[in-house]
Amino acid sequence: MAPLWTPSPERVSATRFAAFQQSLTDRGHIGIDTYRDLHQFSIDQMAAFWNALWDFTGVIGAKGETIVSEADDMPSTRFFPEATLNFAENLLRPASDDIAIIFRGEDGRSEQWTRQDLHNEVSKWQQHFRAQGVTAGDRVAVWMPNIPATYAVMLAATALGAVFSSASPDFGVEGVTDRFGQIEPRVLIAADGYQYGGRDHDCLARLATIRAALPSVEQVIVVPYIDARPDVGAIADAVISTDVIASRTAAAVEFVPLPFDHPVYVLYSSGTTGKPKSIVHRAGGVLLTHLKEHQLQNDVRPGDRVYYFTTTGWMMWNWLASVLASDAAIVVYDGNPGHPDLSFVFDMADEYGVTLLGMSAKFIEMLKKAGLSPRSTHGLDQVRVITSTGSPLSPEGFAYVYEHIHPDVHLASMSGGTDLCGCLVGGDPTSPVFVGEIQAPQLAMAIDVIDGELVCTAPFPSMPLTFWGDDGDARYHAAYYERFPGIWHQGDFAEWTPRGGMIIRGRSDATLNPGGVRIGTAEIYRQVDEVDAVLESLVIGQQYESDVRIVLFVKLRPGIELADELQADIRQRIRSGATPRHVPAKIVAVADIPRTRSGKLTEIAVRDIVAGREVANTEALANPEALDLFRNLPELQ
Repeated sequence: MAPLWTPSPERVSATRFAAFQQSLTDRGHIGIDTYRDLHQFSIDQMAAFWNALWDFTGVIGAKGETIVSEADDMPSTRFFPEATLNFAENLLRPASDDIAIIFRGEDGRSEQWTRQDLHNEVSKWQQHFRAQGVTAGDRVAVWMPNIPATYAVMLAATALGAVFSSASPDFGVEGVTDRFGQIEPRVLIAADGYQYGGRDHDCLARLATIRAALPSVEQVIVVPYIDARPDVGAIADAVISTDVIASRTAAAVEFVPLPFDHPVYVLYSSGTTGKPKSIVHRAGGVLLTHLKEHQLQNDVRPGDRVYYFTTTGWMMWNWLASVLASDAAIVVYDGNPGHPDLSFVFDMADEYGVTLLGMSAKFIEMLKKAGLSPRSTHGLDQVRVITSTGSPLSPEGFAYVYEHIHPDVHLASMSGGTDLCGCLVGGDPTSPVFVGEIQAPQLAMAIDVIDGELVCTAPFPSMPLTFWGDDGDARYHAAYYERFPGIWHQGDFAEWTPRGGMIIRGRSDATLNPGGVRIGTAEIYRQVDEVDAVLESLVIGQQYESDVRIVLFVKLRPGIELADELQADIRQRIRSGATPRHVPAKIVAVADIPRTRSGKLTEIAVRDIVAGREVANTEALANPEALDLFRNLPELQ
């Protein structure tokens, strides 16, 4: 197979990866000539790798003598057990006139913050938190849009050692309280509203209900976003940020030195099968993992500008925030990335000189379906890397990027998750990109495939610390180490390629089993995505007559009906492009496809609705009303 793209020797030699290779040579580690060599070294000599990475990336803190403290079981292994550091200090770096945050709102509003500006804002928030008695271990919860103030709040809280947790403002009351109610925050910060799809959306009425359901909260700070002076009279213990934050005088930020394993974030699983799991992440583990992924896997360099579309309810928000630790700037957007049209992302890339352009596989598919060719309408002169995550990127999506977006770019398809706040497999800036393949296991990740499932067989620093609440360790062990005792089970259906790359076939808990044969859903989506009449699709396995039959739901373009000819075309494409076993027994047209708030298909929720079971938590969905379209369908009786 010919590669879609191969980096030139000059490009490879200019990468942060090449610089790290040289640093290892300078330490006496010889024979590390390729990515595969370095990956093997990072597994075989784990302590040497992480020790070198700490130094190479300039981590601010006291490292200590012990790098890895091994244990009998994987989750009990400790990295840098003697180290102390402060997460926020490593992201803020010294104050300067260098750009730190470039913000653009859907309505056109924009801001640029220098490192000095960011220090000033963090100082003001921190002064207020300290006055409120917030100390290390307290929880600060945020229900905010993706705006600069949200990053300042996170850095102010984590500088003091508080634990930060966020949810996006499109979450409903139950979605917020199901999350924050578990961690009992002392302070809640929320915007008065947000913008999406050309409309203002008020948050104040929901905020009053949320505050009433969180008895641990001592103060609610409302950040004006829609209204310059929002009315917070109906919200108990509420103040406006311009009254208590903006009026303060900036001073030096205080950084509390804390252990490597000190909790920094609580992130949440999607929660479609029950209350979301509250996943506690270690400060040092998240920091080092993100430094590795940004600099070595995606070649983020000082002065770069990194854009990733995300909300505060997705772990990619945390991933984007950590870009600051690599002396690069983050390009922050809040709103609908397709508003006023899908080309807006590329407008921003040109205007702000974006070097890493991050998007979801779904967004790439939307661009392809819309027939856009940004390569012919935009310069994209500074873009070196395009990343894709959220769901498997189809082979056609790979080809589209190189044909219609940028011919000379490192396309890094990544897969990981909230569970580790990072990636298991992803980009390698020194090697070719092949159609449909994630390039390689991430450095220091001992990736394997067992019984068709993606696993990691050795410990890594960003393993969660625990799940918040009673029996947190027991639930944590059951979630990741029970399926294959003693090793990390990610829950993805995967396979190696002959070149050592990887193909993700979909979530293993959504795997189809007609006639006892395991089939990944991504294989079907790849074929259906090529049908021009179909905008989106979702496939499930339905229990039927003592077996499982495949049911494909399709959302069609306006004005198109699911005629026999279209069904025949879909089935033939699947039969010839996959196998006869992949061909759906039933194809059903629906008006909408339910997705989580991070854009992922909700196959399990649809499967439950079709089977007559209720979905435990529809607050996890961006469009929960779409589930009603799948109830009691006569075609499936």
